Amino acid sequence: MANYNVLVVDDEKEIRDAIEIYLKNEGVTVLKARDGYDALEILHDHEVHLIILDVMMPRLDGISATYKIREQKNIPIIILSAKSEDTDKILGLQVGADDYITKPFNPMELVARVKSQLRRYVTLGTFEGANKVIDLNGLTLDPSSKEVTAHGEVVKLTPIEYKIVELLMTNAGRVFSINEIYERVWKEPNYNAENTVAVHIRKIREKIEIDSKNPRFLKVVWGIGYKMEK
Repeated sequence: MANYNVLVVDDEKEIRDAIEIYLKNEGVTVLKARDGYDALEILHDHEVHLIILDVMMPRLDGISATYKIREQKNIPIIILSAKSEDTDKILGLQVGADDYITKPFNPMELVARVKSQLRRYVTLGTFEGANKVIDLNGLTLDPSSKEVTAHGEVVKLTPIEYKIVELLMTNAGRVFSINEIYERVWKEPNYNAENTVAVHIRKIREKIEIDSKNPRFLKVVWGIGYKMEK
């Protein structure tokens, strides 16, 4: 993971310093911020490849910071919080986070998740035939520029959203189960990831469909999974 910059945002210095130690051992350059406002300033002045972001912070909390970051950038965001309830996890994913880890965390798991997110972020478009533009009657994907266009407008997608769209568009017409989507996009076994996938699907629909409740492109096949209509 050398040559990557990871921004760690947490109001607890001990947490920031501990994460820095774990990641520096992997060759990562660690930038640190105390709250969301500090994080936004660092993002303005530095190239950042991934953010680890605490939820409960003074001035600007992690959820609000994620929302602001997503207005400009699609870099991976891992939410870090002592809260373990599903509602908090879903809220983080809804505003644009790519992953979620609860405190106290296992250092090895944290490092593994950081590696996984960085790998996806820097190797987008690795599917077979990745350089070929895909056009599904109004929805296009250009792997060379990593852009998705719907109804003539470029759609802002997070890295995870892009990978889901890429998987489904590259295999248009094929139905993927939730397990398949999670394991092929997140590159790890599916453990109760139904809500995670469903939240991302909903966000994608809101971005690419004219009417997300009556989708033209991203279809559900009840009891089986999802597909991208040819």
